[in-house]
Amino acid sequence: MRQVVFVLVTGFFAALAWSLAHSIPSSGVLADLEPKLVDQCRRIDVAPGTEDIAIDLELNLAFISAADRRAWYNETENARTSPKNGIYTLALDGSDTVTRVLPEIENFLPHGISLWTGENGDKRLFVINHPSNGGEIVEIFSVGDGGALTHLESVSFTAMHSPNDVVAVGPRQFYASNDRGYEEGLMATLESYMALPFSSLVYFDGDDGRIIQKGMTYANGINQSHDGKTLYVAEVLKRRIAVFDRDIATGALTWRTTFKANTAPDNIDVAADGALWIGGHSKIFDFLAHAKDASNIAPSHVVRIDPATGAFEDIFISLDGEINGSSVGAASEDTLIVGAVFDGHVMVCPLG
Repeated sequence: MRQVVFVLVTGFFAALAWSLAHSIPSSGVLADLEPKLVDQCRRIDVAPGTEDIAIDLELNLAFISAADRRAWYNETENARTSPKNGIYTLALDGSDTVTRVLPEIENFLPHGISLWTGENGDKRLFVINHPSNGGEIVEIFSVGDGGALTHLESVSFTAMHSPNDVVAVGPRQFYASNDRGYEEGLMATLESYMALPFSSLVYFDGDDGRIIQKGMTYANGINQSHDGKTLYVAEVLKRRIAVFDRDIATGALTWRTTFKANTAPDNIDVAADGALWIGGHSKIFDFLAHAKDASNIAPSHVVRIDPATGAFEDIFISLDGEINGSSVGAASEDTLIVGAVFDGHVMVCPLG
């Protein structure tokens, strides 16, 4: 009996030590931050939860995925059916015009988005959808004049059970991140607090979907290099970007390296010059408090990473509630647009 007690106590303290060793660094509780660039930015109201942004330089528009995620997070009645949930565009011509470009779709709660352009100029927008009637879907839309969207198809498959973000690699081919391996119960708690590598990536080849990569630690934002040969994945609880070589013909991934993100990374934007722009959560516990109550301030942080060297640079930091809980920083040549998980606006900031 004494030996059993010893084993249990030893196991408990080992688990506690593991949790502290991983949760403290990943939470950013010790991060020392100073405001940066935020005083030069302007606020533009869009709709609740400006969670992801994709810039189309040809159309001179930013597509914004917006959903009332706080109501969903707090399990408010009818949270997934807010009439403001949708896809919006922000004009980048200086007018700051915001337009809802998506016809109303029932059971639509958008999350990550990805813009694809074919060799013939055809454009498609891929959108993660968490419908209120269950299931997980990637919606595919054609992009028309002025950014108007026309629904083409809905894709779902069993392996895609907890999608967070999507990257389109063809007219109906994509990768998506399952941000969790377990969605409820003890294992879900252990996965979160002990930063266990149970999340995964899935791949849809145009006909079938399957898990393509396991062993991720809260896989979140996902994107690719312009030549399609490199895949980038944000691992929130490791505060890093995983980098994979991608076989364009088969979709297979081979781990190459990781980049330190200097924040808990959310979505990844790849700019025209190939640089990675990361919106992230520098202080996770502040972010969780903000998720429960909008009056609690959560820092916003955007980092630029040079993919050739892995070197990072802090570009935008907000500490006083100008925008809370940044989830994306999307950059054109001279403009940065910062979106957030719960706030109903974006910040538009000059670069250079």
